[in-house]
Amino acid sequence: MENKKNVLMKLFFSTLYLSAFTFGGGYVIVTLMQRKFVDQYHWIDKDEMLDLVAIAQSAPGAIAVNGAIVVGYKLAGIIGAIVAIIATVLPPFVVISMISFIYAIIRDNIIVSQMLEGMQAGVGAVIMAVVFEMARGIQYGKNPMSAVILIGALIACLCGVSVIYVVIACIIIGLIRTCAFGKKEVKEK
Repeated sequence: MENKKNVLMKLFFSTLYLSAFTFGGGYVIVTLMQRKFVDQYHWIDKDEMLDLVAIAQSAPGAIAVNGAIVVGYKLAGIIGAIVAIIATVLPPFVVISMISFIYAIIRDNIIVSQMLEGMQAGVGAVIMAVVFEMARGIQYGKNPMSAVILIGALIACLCGVSVIYVVIACIIIGLIRTCAFGKKEVKEK
């Protein structure tokens, strides 16, 4: 791996870029983080990225910030987490500060409202791509139990079970599997 200063610089500018040019929330930025840190820089492998996303999802707060924290921490410890947080939070902070000054002028503008509606459709498509990518990682993995858990969680959510209960149930299942089989065996099964 590269020296820590170069990693921190790349981490800062990558997360700053992703945060500045990503619309649609945390799931979109997580996919782009995977492309950047797994596919382009090869700092993290795909399975580890899925684990980091699971941690980011389970923690309270915005998934984009949580994702940046866990990736930054994985790459460069506490300093990496701080660098990633600053780079992730800075663009939305600047944009929202600017928008707050002109909100009264643009809130009733038809062009702005139509542009935002169009962005919603694009965001929906990107979120579906994230779900497909994560599900494909489970499908091609060596663990059929993960696919069963995925399908069970999907059915539970479609039947109106609160996401909180689904997450808690998945945590309990993961803990039981880890305690019963050990971490290595759970990944290999």
